[in-house]
Amino acid sequence: MTRRVWLAVVLLIAAGGGGMWWWSHRAAPPIMWQGYAEADFVKVGPTQPGLLTAVNVARGDTVAADALLFTQDDAADRAARDQARQQLAQAEQQLANLQQAAKPTEIQQAEANLADANATLVRVAADLNRGEFLVPKGYATKQSVDQSRADYRSAQAKVEGLTAALAQARGPMGREGEIQAQRATVQAFRAAVDMAEWRLAQRRVGAPAGGRVADVLARPGETMASGQGVVSLLPPENIFVRFFVPEPLLGTLHQGDPVALACDGCPAGLSATISFISPHAEFTPPLIYSESSKAKLVFLVEATPPPEHAIQLNPGLPVEVRPQATR
Repeated sequence: MTRRVWLAVVLLIAAGGGGMWWWSHRAAPPIMWQGYAEADFVKVGPTQPGLLTAVNVARGDTVAADALLFTQDDAADRAARDQARQQLAQAEQQLANLQQAAKPTEIQQAEANLADANATLVRVAADLNRGEFLVPKGYATKQSVDQSRADYRSAQAKVEGLTAALAQARGPMGREGEIQAQRATVQAFRAAVDMAEWRLAQRRVGAPAGGRVADVLARPGETMASGQGVVSLLPPENIFVRFFVPEPLLGTLHQGDPVALACDGCPAGLSATISFISPHAEFTPPLIYSESSKAKLVFLVEATPPPEHAIQLNPGLPVEVRPQATR
């Protein structure tokens, strides 16, 4: 073997040894998982069936909480509200009538009748006393005295009856049971008014939370069923990142740990907090974004970014996830 051949062999051995030393002492690559943005859309629909009259938003609009999204025909609900109000007013009027006393002229008449009865009682009492005084002297008969006693008892009864009539005229016209029943009727009609007002208010549907209008699912003129979606809304707090972690690294992650996010065209510094770690293992999905991932057994992990970071992520966008050191 020539000298050149030996030299080549020595160089090859040295290069292989150097490569093995470099491979064994090289820095470990940073941990990184491939994932994608996901979202829970909110489909906003009416609480009751009816004709859709207007849609006040379009796809891509950003709306605030309680912003008007769409309206329904409310003619029937307005009529029902007006009817309930009229029934309530009538019931309240009837209750007021039952609680009122008699007319002032009727009370005056009862007072006059009682005064007349009292005067008659005084006169009859005087006649009775006079007769009882004259009977022993023979100037009055026993029969006349008995008649005076009967007249006195009759006059007393009339005074008592007219006193009760005056008290009744001054008190409520209705009996206590009638008044209580009418009060219950008033409460029932008030509840009917509240229900009619609520149903009328439901014809104007606002956004349950601020966010972006992902889609408009219906148009004016369509008759919507109760709960049928009209607007698909995407609040920022409903956006999260889903990624898969190999089984050997699962022990390094915990719910509440921060992670860093990166994606094409996204600003730097995006972050999220791990909100869910699946308790069940699964095999590597058929379509995975990282070709370098060789693990077959993985766990699903979800991380929720803050709303100001979430608005940078569109559902379906590939995202790189890296762990962050916790304090």
